[in-house]
Amino acid sequence: MKKVITAIITLVIVALMVFGYWRAAQHHHQSGPVNPKEIIYEHLGDAYGWEIPFSHDVRIPLPIIVKGTDGWHCFLSSSITDGQTYEGYAIAHGGDHNGKVVQVLADGSQVRPWDFSVTKNVAAIFVAALIVALMVFSVRNWYKKHGMKAPRKGTALLELIVDYVYTDTIRPIMGKEAPKYAPYLLTVFFFILTMNLLGLIVIFPGGANLTGNLAVTMTLAVITFFVINLTGTREYWKEIFWPDVPLALKCPVPMMPLIEVLGMFTKPIALMIRLFANMMGGHMVVLVLMLLIFIFTGMFGAAIGGVTAVFSLAFTLFMLALDTLVSFIQAYVFTILSTIFISMAHVQPHHEHE
Repeated sequence: MKKVITAIITLVIVALMVFGYWRAAQHHHQSGPVNPKEIIYEHLGDAYGWEIPFSHDVRIPLPIIVKGTDGWHCFLSSSITDGQTYEGYAIAHGGDHNGKVVQVLADGSQVRPWDFSVTKNVAAIFVAALIVALMVFSVRNWYKKHGMKAPRKGTALLELIVDYVYTDTIRPIMGKEAPKYAPYLLTVFFFILTMNLLGLIVIFPGGANLTGNLAVTMTLAVITFFVINLTGTREYWKEIFWPDVPLALKCPVPMMPLIEVLGMFTKPIALMIRLFANMMGGHMVVLVLMLLIFIFTGMFGAAIGGVTAVFSLAFTLFMLALDTLVSFIQAYVFTILSTIFISMAHVQPHHEHE
């Protein structure tokens, strides 16, 4: 019975996800000719408001915090999202600052102020962080209350994931250094996993394309970069600037040191691009499959559009299921690569290995 209930709940969640994508595409279809590029960029990009479930017109307002030529201003995004100008500020439509908050000067020109606004992506990061904190403290509180008694249900699943990532990934790679870096690596895993899964849900509090945003993946990669290089051993830095290769390869032309220094930066770049490209690609495929319904309907009529809808919905369901699996895989890959890169920075002198 429990398996049946779980299957029903899963189907309902997936159906709501598909319905959300369909409603978003339908809104654009009703408002005029379908522009796939515009729709995809709108749904994968950031925004100054958060759409309520299944409505493309009503948004949850978010704080706008800007510093322009006339000082600081703080107001809600609902004051400017419908084309209004508030306190000399508006959202640009077209031009270099399209979709961004701009200051409208007296001569009608627009300049970009210092923008510290809480956008949809920023708010979603706080939501993801809160969810991760709740998951972690749920496990902690269980053991605090029940001692070493085995947890149940969701807490047991979380413990299983933590044990798998730590026992089968972090500890075999890091060895005796594993307890020192496990808190960071496990936090990264659950944070990325939560952001990935929230990005697949089109209704609040999901819908923000966090790991499909290059700034977010870059920040995660930069943090790992600092952990690698700020905790690296003396032998690690010696192998970068004076590697154990023939002298001709490092003097007078420092060929190998330059390659090693370049390698310091290619590691975080690989982390950043891998996570960004995989998650962005999955979201794009789902949106394109859904848009095919309205594109074919506009080109060939309702009959062809109905046939297309059957295949598009089937493939969309498949892609959402695949994206759910990819969400776990990409969180795991980011964690295991970070673990490997950190362990490579803890090189011991050769005599200690012997």
